[in-house]
Amino acid sequence: MTSAVPGTLAALLCFLSLTAGALAQQPTLQPAGAIKPQSKTTEIKIGYLRAYAPRLTLSLLDAPPRDEGVAGANVAIGDNNTTGKFINQKFSLDVTEIKPESDAVQAFDDLIAKGDRYVVADLSAKQLLSIADIARDKGVLIFNVGTTDDNLREEDCRINVFHIAPTRSMLADALAQYLMVKKWPNWALLYGSHEQDHLYADALRRAAARFGGQIVAEKEFKDTGTARRTDTGATQIQQQISVFTQDLPEHDVLLVADESEVFGTYVPYRTWTSRLVAGTAGLVASSWHPASEQWGGIQMQSRFLKTTGRRMLSKDMSAWTAVRTVGEATTRTNGDDPKKISDYIRSDDFSVAAFKGQKLTFRKWNLQLRQPILLGDTKSVVSTSPQEGYLHQVSELDTLGIDQPETKCVLK
Repeated sequence: MTSAVPGTLAALLCFLSLTAGALAQQPTLQPAGAIKPQSKTTEIKIGYLRAYAPRLTLSLLDAPPRDEGVAGANVAIGDNNTTGKFINQKFSLDVTEIKPESDAVQAFDDLIAKGDRYVVADLSAKQLLSIADIARDKGVLIFNVGTTDDNLREEDCRINVFHIAPTRSMLADALAQYLMVKKWPNWALLYGSHEQDHLYADALRRAAARFGGQIVAEKEFKDTGTARRTDTGATQIQQQISVFTQDLPEHDVLLVADESEVFGTYVPYRTWTSRLVAGTAGLVASSWHPASEQWGGIQMQSRFLKTTGRRMLSKDMSAWTAVRTVGEATTRTNGDDPKKISDYIRSDDFSVAAFKGQKLTFRKWNLQLRQPILLGDTKSVVSTSPQEGYLHQVSELDTLGIDQPETKCVLK
């Protein structure tokens, strides 16, 4: 005999069955605060176009490493990807090399064909100008890390070319400020016979006039084309530099403008009179120094050394800053539109941290990165400019280089 289920129990079982069926039709709910992952990753491709050839230097210690600049860019790609993975952005670097005197247009077009819309350029001024307008017409942004020519930020400026490398005028101003703070106002100037030497000599003359220095004498050192290492022994060099500086009038500092690496390294300790040397030899102004450790610099240095096996140079830091600029802008705008990226970089909202004690921004009038300049010798950082007491109504960093009232740039 089968016993009947009581009416109340049967009703309860029916209710539970219907409730379970209804719940099975509901969508699965995510925990509060969970972010639904995006299905598609945005790939941001950055090109690196460099003019490269082995460069002879007066000292073996000054020979640039094979991956100078590129190493800094690669480290920054890793930094960008550390952040990018949280917002589904992936960064990559395409490196292309050409010879220093080669046409850069074809190599640039090849990078664009790969999908690169941001190009870090380590090129001569002539090569950079040859691709600037092509890049503008194709919506490509260029980040100059190679040339310090002031004209690229002035008469020949372009709205799509951002300058990470400091100008010669910025480097010269940084040095001049320090010399004036030290009350060493009288300078003798030695400069080489090549174009870049003359340009840096011009920057030093401008800095002297701007900050009250006095250039009491100038001499040009002619490049005779000899093999600089093998044709001159230590004794001959010592005698040559001593005689070359013998007739200089009384001065506090001997300024050297020798970007072409013909004689500058030989000047310290070989002069006729015992004088400090500064410029491209002795006390040198640069955007970075391998011994910089302030403002978190030791962390950057250690990470770079671990990654590359060598110390970080100025061009490495410039390339790192260029790639980080793209990374910062794409993160903040949450996209990969070069027009939006350009607008954001030029806005008041943009800044990039580069281990220099303050956030760096671009000058709106010529797209030059504002930055402190380090003054150092072969072993350490001696000082950082702008020097204390050099004030400016907008930014003390604008006491270095061409200020807005002086600019000849019309961005187009």
